[in-house]
Amino acid sequence: MRLLVTGGAGFIGSNFVHQTVRERPDVEVTVIDALTYAGDRTSLAPVADRVTLVEGDITDGELVDRLVGESDLVVHFAAESHNDNSLSNPWPFVQTNLIGTYTLLEAVRKHGVRYHHISTDEVYGDLELDDPAKFTAETPYNPSSPYSSTKAGSDLLVRAWARSFGIQATISNCSNNYGPYQHIEKFIPRQITNLVDGVKPRLYGKGENVRDWIHVEDHNSAVWAIIDQGRSGETYLIGADGEKNNLEVVQTLLEIFGFDKDDFDHVKDRPGHDMRYAIDSSKLRTELGWEPRYTDFRSGLEATVEWYKANEAWWRPAKAATEAKYAAAGH
Repeated sequence: MRLLVTGGAGFIGSNFVHQTVRERPDVEVTVIDALTYAGDRTSLAPVADRVTLVEGDITDGELVDRLVGESDLVVHFAAESHNDNSLSNPWPFVQTNLIGTYTLLEAVRKHGVRYHHISTDEVYGDLELDDPAKFTAETPYNPSSPYSSTKAGSDLLVRAWARSFGIQATISNCSNNYGPYQHIEKFIPRQITNLVDGVKPRLYGKGENVRDWIHVEDHNSAVWAIIDQGRSGETYLIGADGEKNNLEVVQTLLEIFGFDKDDFDHVKDRPGHDMRYAIDSSKLRTELGWEPRYTDFRSGLEATVEWYKANEAWWRPAKAATEAKYAAAGH
């Protein structure tokens, strides 16, 4: 199989490439990545001899057409994905998440290539803290930020191309990922790297916002289950029953580092901050027989902490650049 991975030098994409190389030696992997701040070629260094990396933008129609035409399967991870950034400058999110997805879909349609679309549970909006419900594939879309609205739009494009043009496509909407190679602007890596540097964690508002956490390796094993067994045109939700509020995550990290669990600072909440996400992954588990390996959040978090401690050379340059950006913005 010839596999094209978009955004394969980013967090989830690079982990997907590592897992594919490790577990599926018969797959030829090509990565297209724009190598913006969130994509790092060093994330692919351990598998560089097994992967072809093409530096390029998924909105480049000529390049995308060529790469898709040389592939049997496209897995589309590439996205602008940071909510704070989408609030300060929405355009890159429109360009990458909407125009980039359209460009890929047209190439897939032209060449008859199988397509899997990676999306987020944030397209469904949020739930109340005391609501027993969880998101399902039938939950109406109700995005609340430029990031989630452009991801919702990209999902709808895939559905339309599958129905109108008959492309072979599946979609997965996943809860919040954590694990190795995640950019330090994201919640968990930022807290970990702050703690490594002796800096107190910072918590938006009261820390009541709930996210449904899943280890990146579990996410990617579910993606392969969908590729192998999923029904074309279907949407599958990926989750590991990992609901934790942000306060619980910070306190768990403080305990792992051996600090007092209340040794953190509160900061002003961000606009439109979603309260709770929760995934019902029963369709994935029942139809495809998938189960997560990391069923204990703390053990997965401990392994992630050890990875960041052991790979400081990977994250230190991004840490310096991100802290400079936040300082310039007055955060």
